[in-house]
Amino acid sequence: MTAVLDGLTSLFIFVVGLVVLALIALFIIDRYQTSDTVRRNYPVIGRMRYVLSDLGEFFRQYFFAMDREEMPFNRAQRDWVDDASKAKSTNVAFGSTRNLEPVGTPIFVNCPWPTLERDAVKEPAMLIGEGAARQPYLAPSLFNISGMSYGALSTPAVRALSNGAAKAGCWMNTGEGGLSPYHLEGGCDIVFQIGTAKYGVRDEDGNLSDDKLREVAAHEQVRMFELKLSQGAKPGKGGILPAAKVNEEIAKIRGIPVGEASISPNRHPDIGSIDELLDMIAHIREVTGKPVGFKTVVGAYGWLENLFAEVNRRGIESAPDFITVDSGDGGTGAAPLPLIDNVGLTLQEALPMLVDLRDKAGLKGRIRIVASGKLVTPTDVAWALCAGADFTISARGFMFALGCIQAMKCNKNTCPTGITTHDKSLQRGLDPANKAVRVANFVEQMRKEVGVIAHSVGVTNPRGMKRYHVRLVCADGRSRPLDELYPAVGVQPG
Repeated sequence: MTAVLDGLTSLFIFVVGLVVLALIALFIIDRYQTSDTVRRNYPVIGRMRYVLSDLGEFFRQYFFAMDREEMPFNRAQRDWVDDASKAKSTNVAFGSTRNLEPVGTPIFVNCPWPTLERDAVKEPAMLIGEGAARQPYLAPSLFNISGMSYGALSTPAVRALSNGAAKAGCWMNTGEGGLSPYHLEGGCDIVFQIGTAKYGVRDEDGNLSDDKLREVAAHEQVRMFELKLSQGAKPGKGGILPAAKVNEEIAKIRGIPVGEASISPNRHPDIGSIDELLDMIAHIREVTGKPVGFKTVVGAYGWLENLFAEVNRRGIESAPDFITVDSGDGGTGAAPLPLIDNVGLTLQEALPMLVDLRDKAGLKGRIRIVASGKLVTPTDVAWALCAGADFTISARGFMFALGCIQAMKCNKNTCPTGITTHDKSLQRGLDPANKAVRVANFVEQMRKEVGVIAHSVGVTNPRGMKRYHVRLVCADGRSRPLDELYPAVGVQPG
């Protein structure tokens, strides 16, 4: 027994000695380095500032932030998605925790005689590309998965989304990273996104390859093609995939070197005008036979008026089959802070503006509008439909359905939930079969509760909602109908 105690004592002294030596080494390093003022003035102790700063994000999320306080998504939003994806009850009690007084808060106007459940119907499918594409797409779902690239997302995450989308009957956008086997695995409808670097459909020089376009279009699951002009996370800057994520498989799918950071041009080098955009859309549609549209963040908008005018001059068959409008307040992609914070209009302003410009040009029945940007709850989706969107999509909502905890580590290959990392030990926690069910549950609950709002305002399905069905709180504290703030420019078929 004495020998054991002596041994433990010696071990303790040895460990204490190591700690003291380490502290002395850190003291010397901190005192004589010149890059950090705090550590130079307060050796060793100054290091706690950075530890506590990193831990602060954790403590705020779990202990100090109120349910509706956090950004970019608060606890109430995340909890709704989590409950919906797990097929739990999303009901709450004892009143709303949402402050209904801030400017811009949507308030749906319930009617005195809501739609009876027996009269409610499923939202009808909507045709995209009719009269222009050889194979138009009858899109069944008004809520779909937005673009998230394979490479930015892990293999199990993409597999879960593909299988979940197939179960739910919604489409899945590939993002700009190309078409992987995991996108096709579940059998869901696919929208192939063509980014500025033409990943997946580029030749050796980085130019668009018609042969590869045909190869992608040959997959029956690939229903549409989307040219990405810009996205909410980084308007005016190309996609960023760190070198640590560019493994052999991702490099092969994208057509780029292994182990090198994948940084896209900040715009399509071959699209620098309205004429070139419409020519590119027509070319891709001719090669693939499928509907083609584009994705953009609205900032300057005069070009949209000119675009629609040129479409009418050329003929409506020259129009993009759809336009995806993204919100300027960020997204899943890694990006410089100024672009995330202060470049591009929010969806709340851009969506009704785009819809009005399209309708004014008489193109409502020809061009479908897809709304994107922080649409993660039924309120968000219902507002977008009222504003004039034909379809809605979400990226981060589906990340929450996969188990995302908003750790804000998406660009560091250290995602603790395995969604945005290629570290196999972290991916292990994400079971694609389980998460696919959660994805499908999320879509189904979203449709159901958007339907509940629709029935409350007196229509039989969500596509029946109009601008007069929602009011927005204004600066004077009163709410005003959306159709008063954004008057319709004329009723058109479509």
